[in-house]
Amino acid sequence: MRWIYTLIFYLAIPVILLRLLWRAWRAPAYARRWRERFGFIPELETEKKVIWFHTVSVGEFLAALPLIRILQQQPHVQLVITTTTPTGSERVRAALGDSVYHVYAPYDLPDCVSRFLGRVQPQLLLIMETELWPNTIAACAAREIPVLLINGRLSARSARGYARFGAMTTQMLQQLSCAVIQHADDAARFQALGLPAAATKVTGNVKFDLTLGDDVQAQARILKHQWTQGGQRLVWIAASTHQGEDEQILNAFAQVRASGTEAANTLLLVLVPRHPERFDRVGNLCIARGYRIARRSQKVIAADTDILLGDTMGELLLLLGASDLAFVGGSLVPTGGHNFMEPAAWQLPLLSGTHVFNFAEASRLLEEAGALRLVENAEALAQEVQLLISDEQERKKRGQAALSVANANRGAMAKTLAIIEQYL
Repeated sequence: MRWIYTLIFYLAIPVILLRLLWRAWRAPAYARRWRERFGFIPELETEKKVIWFHTVSVGEFLAALPLIRILQQQPHVQLVITTTTPTGSERVRAALGDSVYHVYAPYDLPDCVSRFLGRVQPQLLLIMETELWPNTIAACAAREIPVLLINGRLSARSARGYARFGAMTTQMLQQLSCAVIQHADDAARFQALGLPAAATKVTGNVKFDLTLGDDVQAQARILKHQWTQGGQRLVWIAASTHQGEDEQILNAFAQVRASGTEAANTLLLVLVPRHPERFDRVGNLCIARGYRIARRSQKVIAADTDILLGDTMGELLLLLGASDLAFVGGSLVPTGGHNFMEPAAWQLPLLSGTHVFNFAEASRLLEEAGALRLVENAEALAQEVQLLISDEQERKKRGQAALSVANANRGAMAKTLAIIEQYL
């Protein structure tokens, strides 16, 4: 089965390259560093134990960053960090600089993976969440390189997709040395596809282990004072929005403003698109609706600004800290949602669309605790925002519930590190 997959992949290379060119039209970084994707990278020269850590994009890298920093403290370890997107690559370089060896991950083709492994010589591969590639895992198994899935998750939707390639999926999962999985439901889906029970470890979600440093808390206080003119207005952040959501959020914002209350009239919306190639489009959309906007990249906001466009990378945690309530994007459209734990750590009341299948367990815990409300459309979103900005006690109650859920579910990081240590 895997040879058929490989043949199709080889035949699809021209289409893949055309897609890169198409994406480069909006995000020019996609036109660069193509050789890395085919495994043509500089040889890594080190006498240390090499750990290859794959994080597909921004979200996975940021979730893995605390773990990466802990591994960096071990003097005998050399980290190789790969991503597949330019935004993920930018985050790696911004956060870690030259302290790690960073390139794009090779395409899942035998020759590309072989070149990569030959030039990097890893002794361990860590894969964040669900970025499973059959040829890559098979190549590591053939070279006796342990492969660990870290913070693994598998929605019912993704499981159905993997099940269509049953034999190949089963073989791939059986070649994993260990799968460190977020929740028992995820583990059950993995095992139904062929993951051995002996290779399954349920540890919880490392994203619950987020800690807010004193520096980011101080920066957030300063930023909030600037945005609100010393506390004269509230801040609603819509974080990690996708195409098709911004219009709905702006519709909800208009409905809130139309209520005419003082809190509604002065409410500041911080709108943060997930992908940088959409920054200008979303900004123009806000202007077309008649709103006065400011851009975070310009570091200036006027007292009469309606919407602040979050057009920078790597600042979402800080922007959340300067907010009073949060909508988490990727959820009014069927993307599957995004990380709830960052706004929860800031003690923010949470709103989301109903498409949260990638964060099903976290959303369930938060919803049951009264910290999260799921909404189906702009009208329901507007009602929830209006309630939260008009009722300080309700806002604080939901925010405290969010923080309590985050605190109660810590510990996955330590468990994950203990498992990794067994392979070092």
